[in-house]
Amino acid sequence: MIDPLQLLAFLPAAIALNLTPGADMMFCLGQGLRAGARPAVAASAGVAAGVMVHVALAGIGVGAAVRALPWLFDAIRWAGVAYLLWLAGAALRHPLRTGAPLPQGSARAFRQGLVVNLTNPKVILFVLAFVPQFVTPADGGVLGQFLILGTLLAAGGFVVNGIVGIFAGGLGRRLAGSARVARTLNYLSAGIFGALALRLALMERT
Repeated sequence: MIDPLQLLAFLPAAIALNLTPGADMMFCLGQGLRAGARPAVAASAGVAAGVMVHVALAGIGVGAAVRALPWLFDAIRWAGVAYLLWLAGAALRHPLRTGAPLPQGSARAFRQGLVVNLTNPKVILFVLAFVPQFVTPADGGVLGQFLILGTLLAAGGFVVNGIVGIFAGGLGRRLAGSARVARTLNYLSAGIFGALALRLALMERT
């Protein structure tokens, strides 16, 4: 069981983190602009699932290996860079149609959100630095405490990123009636994915 006082300290910190703009939020924003609200929410769910995977890995000690092994950190990082560049290229190869965002299945958007989150090694390092502050080993069940706190963190992120994606989806649908605006949204989505790839490429381990 988690100490109630620890939980009360964790919740506002987690909410503040979820409200801070970051790579996951920008990815969901790009998905909303390009594909609409429903795929953006699915992408947010994929991101949340990725957070839970990172939390579980941190809880069983894999996060320490990522921190200790530079080659493993870099392998994950460059896989993420390649994937984000592929998404940017896909946005340019498949332009938006005038009048509506590009149709995209929710399952595909979920997978994209999951992969984008999992290939960001900073997430597991962040979880490894943040969550243990609120875990009490003396209470036992360290992995269980990680999972409970991680669930709260992922759920908050799902709500916040989902709202951002829904807003972006509505905005994209309203603006896509003009061919010029549709092209602009297309380039904007590709630019977001490309910027995230650049951010990941320039990321430092510490």
